[in-house]
Amino acid sequence: MEQGSDPMYPAYMSNSVMNGCLSYTAIVLNILTINALRKTSSLPKTLKTLLLSLAVSDLGVGLMVQPLYTALLVEGLQQKRTNWILALCTFSAGLFAISSFLGVTALSVDRFLAVHLHLRYQELVTHKRVVVGVIILWLFGALIALLSFWNTIVLLILLTCISSLCVIFCTTVYCKIYFTVRRLASRLRHRPQRGQEVPQGNKIAVNADKLRKFALSTFYVFLVFLICYLPHNCMLVARILIPQQNTSMRTFDLFSVTLVYLNSTLNPVVYSWKIRHIRLAIMNSLRKLA
Repeated sequence: MEQGSDPMYPAYMSNSVMNGCLSYTAIVLNILTINALRKTSSLPKTLKTLLLSLAVSDLGVGLMVQPLYTALLVEGLQQKRTNWILALCTFSAGLFAISSFLGVTALSVDRFLAVHLHLRYQELVTHKRVVVGVIILWLFGALIALLSFWNTIVLLILLTCISSLCVIFCTTVYCKIYFTVRRLASRLRHRPQRGQEVPQGNKIAVNADKLRKFALSTFYVFLVFLICYLPHNCMLVARILIPQQNTSMRTFDLFSVTLVYLNSTLNPVVYSWKIRHIRLAIMNSLRKLA
């Protein structure tokens, strides 16, 4: 096919190149992140489990979804379509997308409970319960993704509903976390420091500071997630409402999908940037490879 014969040629070509490169970076960075999380003992086990689940989801995007999506883009250049590649790409994209939606939501709930429950958090939110929750999360994602083999439109509607609900819920939760941490910090600033209250006050201040840092770290994960997923979420709505799309909408749709997959490369960068223990573990791993 000649370059000028299809107005979608530049979009197919640029997105296939970008996804080929991003697939490699997603695989490498998430393998490093998973290895770093396994070696980092200073993080709470519940937080580590949730971050591992997200990293595995991002690794799956790099290993499976992006190569299949790149193959579809190459087929788009050749104006042909292989059904099994399309079906497998849709299924794996749905699985890892839902796992990411629910994983980010679970992460926000975990930080919300950590801030609000304080000492009762470790009693109620145990590592075993979080592991069970993550397993249920993945099973639910697989069940919804199986709809891709039956009706793609139904899958798109469910993805749109799930992602929209997750965004609204996470935004509400992080607003509550922000105001709670701010109120706690204000209380500590005005806390009377007399006699034996000083050590206890310092201990509470340290714990509050740790909660603030962990909550802020996971907020950045949500923020990057929101930036990467929101344009495609709008396109999902547009595809449902307007089945026949023009060239501009189809081009935007392709780039919005690539932006979604970019999230799998950006997440490890956010972890290493905002969580010092993960950053040090990754740097140690890189030194050993050098």
